[in-house]
Amino acid sequence: MKIVTDSGADLPEAEATSLGITVAPLFIQFPDREIGSTELSADEFYDRLRAMAPQIPTTAQPAPGLFADLYRTLSANREEILSIHISSGLSGTIQSARLGAQQVQETRVTLVDCMTLSGGQRFQVLAAHMAAKAGMSVEAIIALLARVRAATETIFTLETLEYLARGGRIGRVQALAGSLLKIKPIIHVDKADGKYSAAGRGRTLQQTTGAIIDHLARLYSTERPLWVTVLHGQIPDKAQTFADALGSKLAVARLEILRVSPALGVHTGPGIVGAAVLPVDVLEGLM
Repeated sequence: MKIVTDSGADLPEAEATSLGITVAPLFIQFPDREIGSTELSADEFYDRLRAMAPQIPTTAQPAPGLFADLYRTLSANREEILSIHISSGLSGTIQSARLGAQQVQETRVTLVDCMTLSGGQRFQVLAAHMAAKAGMSVEAIIALLARVRAATETIFTLETLEYLARGGRIGRVQALAGSLLKIKPIIHVDKADGKYSAAGRGRTLQQTTGAIIDHLARLYSTERPLWVTVLHGQIPDKAQTFADALGSKLAVARLEILRVSPALGVHTGPGIVGAAVLPVDVLEGLM
């Protein structure tokens, strides 16, 4: 079985390559050109984003033809394809994938709307890879991904709502927007519809990251072993401080610090830090 995702999963290139996972690029539209989000490193992108202020680029989903070509290439050995994509509540990527799959008769393509993004999407992609390696059927993998999705919390805070507002992605977070550039919002991905939802606010990153940890402790307890992925745009020191605090207050069984990809960073800016969290028992027998 071949696993496909998109760059909204924040899957490091080396990890995707080593596991044989294909990543379709989301696209970033700068004033002078459009590029695939995998063509720039995170630091190159965030440096350019800062330099563009107050303008910001826009994003675009892959075209159906890109997915059709990708699926045809992967179907050379008649293997099934499982294609897991960023939440339909935040992007039209899965609709492009669906249209692309309809053009391919060479193999079976199963599509999954992960209903989240970033580290939460990555958990589902990695779970699918583990399950496929263990010989599970597509149907069993889809059931597993539903359990992973239900058990995952994807939550983050931002130095400013400016980028979400400029990109038109503020949605239900607008309840926090009384002082757009001064508050530090806490945002998570709603499991019901895969959209951003406000979960709190603070005046400093220390306040909001502390509130995130309290939220996670209430959600999972402080004893349940967790797989935690800390993600940030371009604030590595704050990400490390957040990771250390998570490790001191929660039962962190596995921890990594990764970067928020350019495709997502367009809408959050460089000052994003957060976490995707999954209880390890959900993947019992696979890790």
